Amino acid sequence: MTHRIDCVFETARGAGRKVLIPFVTAGDPHPDWTVAVMHALAGAGADLIELGVPFSDPMADGPVIQAASERAISQGMDLERVLDCAEEFRRGNTECPLVLMGYMNPIERYGFERLATRAAEAGVDGLLLVDCPPEEMPQLQEFMTQKGLYSIRLVAPTTTEDRLQTIAEAAQGFIYYVSFKGITGAGRLDTDALAAPVQSIRQQSDLPVAVGFGIKDADSAVGVASVADAVVIGSALVEALSEAKDADAACSTASTFVASIRQALDNS
Repeated sequence: MTHRIDCVFETARGAGRKVLIPFVTAGDPHPDWTVAVMHALAGAGADLIELGVPFSDPMADGPVIQAASERAISQGMDLERVLDCAEEFRRGNTECPLVLMGYMNPIERYGFERLATRAAEAGVDGLLLVDCPPEEMPQLQEFMTQKGLYSIRLVAPTTTEDRLQTIAEAAQGFIYYVSFKGITGAGRLDTDALAAPVQSIRQQSDLPVAVGFGIKDADSAVGVASVADAVVIGSALVEALSEAKDADAACSTASTFVASIRQALDNS
């Protein structure tokens, strides 16, 4: 059986379209709305969803996602409830891949084997840990492999060629290229500068390349899509969702936001 992540990229490649990956923080703006928002994203054209695990010290994230994590945690959101959301979403959608994105601390506290087992049962497809270098991954990777979970790896502008080779050899599903040095949500995206590093990744790996950080709207998404296989958009969506007053408003915001990006990508 083809892995859901592989299937999404293979289907997109065959159709000549780009993969759209929105990020949302689980539990924000309200824990009870998260699953409905995920369904709205998938219904509006999201190919894969990154579900952020709230953490109190998200070092790679800017103020928008930091605030989202704080709001979620203050409302009792933790890793177990994130997995509950994934499981509930999967009961209503068996096709859209889910990748948990977060930091090592909650994973270590939960337990590697327990996490891999529970995530697989919940219908999660992969895990992206922002602060986990390859050297720290083998034990968790072993449990993930047993359960069919992909390890999504990050490459940064500061990654050396030797380091890139190490990362590429261990990566699964797709490689996430961080478009600039800094935190999420910053406004320094230079799409013209992406071609060379993306090409370097392609020389080391046959996996699709997704680009994230700094993509705020349809224009920047289209620019990134001109060189990458997938576009990841997070802070701009999280910020828009933060203004929602109820579940219906959150779903409407999510749907409208993603549909506009999807249309721009398909028309480019």
